[in-house]
Amino acid sequence: MRQWAEQVAAVRVIGTGVMGRGIAQLAAAGGLRVELADARMDAVVQAVEQIGAMFDRLAAKGRMSPADAADAKTRLVPVGDPLTPLQDCDLVIEAVREDLAVKQELFAALEKAAPAHTVLATNTSSLSVTAIGAALRDPSRLAGLHFFNPVPLMRLVEVVPGARTAPWLQGALADLVRRLGHEPVLAADTPGFLVNHAGRGLVTEALQLLAEGVAEPVDVDRVARDVLGLKMGPFELMDLTGLDVSHPVLESIWAGFYDEPRLRPSRITRARMEAGLLGRKTGEGFYRYADGAQEVPPEPAAPQVEARPVWIAEDVRETLGALLGTNGVQVESGERPSAEAVALVAPWGRSALDAARDAGLPVERTLGVDPFGGFFTRLTLAVHPGVDPAAGRAAWAALAASGRAVTVVRDAPGTVAQRLLASIVNVGCEIAAQRLASPADIDTAVRLGLGYPRGPLEWGDQAGAGNVLGVLRGLQEATGDPRYRPSRWLVERAGLGLSLSEPGTSPADLLG
Repeated sequence: MRQWAEQVAAVRVIGTGVMGRGIAQLAAAGGLRVELADARMDAVVQAVEQIGAMFDRLAAKGRMSPADAADAKTRLVPVGDPLTPLQDCDLVIEAVREDLAVKQELFAALEKAAPAHTVLATNTSSLSVTAIGAALRDPSRLAGLHFFNPVPLMRLVEVVPGARTAPWLQGALADLVRRLGHEPVLAADTPGFLVNHAGRGLVTEALQLLAEGVAEPVDVDRVARDVLGLKMGPFELMDLTGLDVSHPVLESIWAGFYDEPRLRPSRITRARMEAGLLGRKTGEGFYRYADGAQEVPPEPAAPQVEARPVWIAEDVRETLGALLGTNGVQVESGERPSAEAVALVAPWGRSALDAARDAGLPVERTLGVDPFGGFFTRLTLAVHPGVDPAAGRAAWAALAASGRAVTVVRDAPGTVAQRLLASIVNVGCEIAAQRLASPADIDTAVRLGLGYPRGPLEWGDQAGAGNVLGVLRGLQEATGDPRYRPSRWLVERAGLGLSLSEPGTSPADLLG
């Protein structure tokens, strides 16, 4: 495998769109001779010029030497017709439009034109590698090699073997990806492969929160960024991608896994897509856009009300109590709140109302604060229907006195950050449970492909597998919705005290 990767000298890239140009740029910079092909020769010539200009810009910025830039440009060869003799090519990478029939026809022709030693790869992002290979007499020479846009900057590459791909090929392609300075992960040939599958955890739960009226899109996005540390909230992301792209992906992955509830899409995105509220490209999605700039509603100011004492549940009194107390809030330390005090509870996976009832607290004066994140960033205040508005405003004002931003949401089992994280972790655990990817590759794919601060399994370890399991079980009990069914991977490892990121003992370990 490694020997093949080291000996690859020439690659033909078919397609001159943004993905084809990116792959060609990466390969030429990595020392390979790159034959760029397309049905239109003028498109090929233009693409070679664009890639050459990119090398010149990188040299001007000091990101590669002028000599390396000049050498890379000499390795770009315009060939035009994709079926031009392929005798000197070790690898062909297809990057044409996402159409199964088009790809099958192309690879059937390539199989006849390419010598037996030439490996065939498809950059498909959504089609089955096995289905593409079904058009070949020898599908063992075909695999998926899914790059991400922009290719030179996005270091992740999914290596996807089809059902009949030769076993040696996946490792050989992974070694070649490393040779080019990128990071390969091995993904099963299933809907969404690895990255798009793992990404369903965030957006499906964000849409569920909106459907339940727990929080508005801007509030979910603020919590996702400030508490979870995501670069972009789920609704911002859907607006950027466009619902004409993201909703069909939601539906195709859900259907591909035979209506798995954990991956269930939302009626909200279908309705908005049909209404043309696609996001940035149409000027309105979950946000409005003026001249391409996102219009974000201002954060509501905390109410100016007469201060009231605050009683805090014992499990977070030391942390939240210290935060409020050092900022001038009168914090009570008794076993029960006084008649004037508002009470704050911080449950995991339960509603503030249930926590108040179980503790015998006055429900009309008890609200929830999400403990996720340790109260270091944005605070989330959960309000149930029975809260006295005056008590709610006093609690909001007390939290705002800490200097932290405060998001007010409707009370539900598990608040926004807890639910988003639990869904992300649960989907990642199920990918591991179904052996669609290794734990290490799942985490790598999510960090590099989705830009999350941690992979789902290592994130679950940090938050505590027991805490994540508690959120899911609380939601499942409260709603009866099978979307919150905990993955067996999570249940077993939480019960055994094992890391979610480690495979654990298998029957193969006993067989030596």
